[in-house]
Amino acid sequence: MSTYTEDNRKVTTRRLTEMKQRGEKISMLTAYDYSMASIIDQAGMDVILVGDSASNVMVGNITTLPMTLDQMIYHGRSVMNAVKRALVIVDMPFGTVSGNPLKSLEYAIRMMKETGADALKIEGGEEIIPDIKKIIDAGIPVMGHLGLMPQSINKYGTYNVRAKDDAEADKLIKDALLLQEVGCFGMVLEKIPSELTKTVSSQLTIPTIGIGAGPYADGQVLVVHDMLGINKNFSPKFLRRYADLYTVMTEAVQNYIKDVKTTDFPNESESY
Repeated sequence: MSTYTEDNRKVTTRRLTEMKQRGEKISMLTAYDYSMASIIDQAGMDVILVGDSASNVMVGNITTLPMTLDQMIYHGRSVMNAVKRALVIVDMPFGTVSGNPLKSLEYAIRMMKETGADALKIEGGEEIIPDIKKIIDAGIPVMGHLGLMPQSINKYGTYNVRAKDDAEADKLIKDALLLQEVGCFGMVLEKIPSELTKTVSSQLTIPTIGIGAGPYADGQVLVVHDMLGINKNFSPKFLRRYADLYTVMTEAVQNYIKDVKTTDFPNESESY
């Protein structure tokens, strides 16, 4: 099977910076289980994010807030069992990095030990810089996350585009520079104006990964269930569907039901 990349070396945080330096865009998708992660990795993905979006697509919660550390560890371990090439980043769930650096470090160490992940992703800026510094100083790579931060959805009250006004845009730029200064190896920019993404990406030496943030980020990420068309109930402007697996899977299941009901399955050649 041919893949887009012929480079089968393990992707590292350093290689992502090198990709930014030479202008090579970074590909990133979410995964939450062994089978899906195996397909995505073998296809040649640069980065796999074990997102707390598992709360929505795997569990059916409305927000990401209910995800626990134990649940994220379960998904992270499942993905790590499959991946050979991609850099695997696991989300720190809501409440695990929130202003108590020693407690945050304890959670982060547990996440790394029990998943075997390559890095962690943490939502937030200036308010949690001491926590992020403590985690990075312990030798744990961290990717930041600014813009729309789903773990703060109850504060925002909306999933609309963030940082459209000057004050919020200025804070985002300041936060991005702080995250870089403290040692983050990259950051996700979610649902912000395209021109702001361009400004931030040009000011940083570390790579930016966009979702709903336009073409100027150093890479792009989507939720795999969304881009494969498994999830029919989510159609934001930024989403491009690359397949219609909802229809494919529904038809397959219906055909199975029909074959069982009509005793066509199993036939003689499928029996022992």
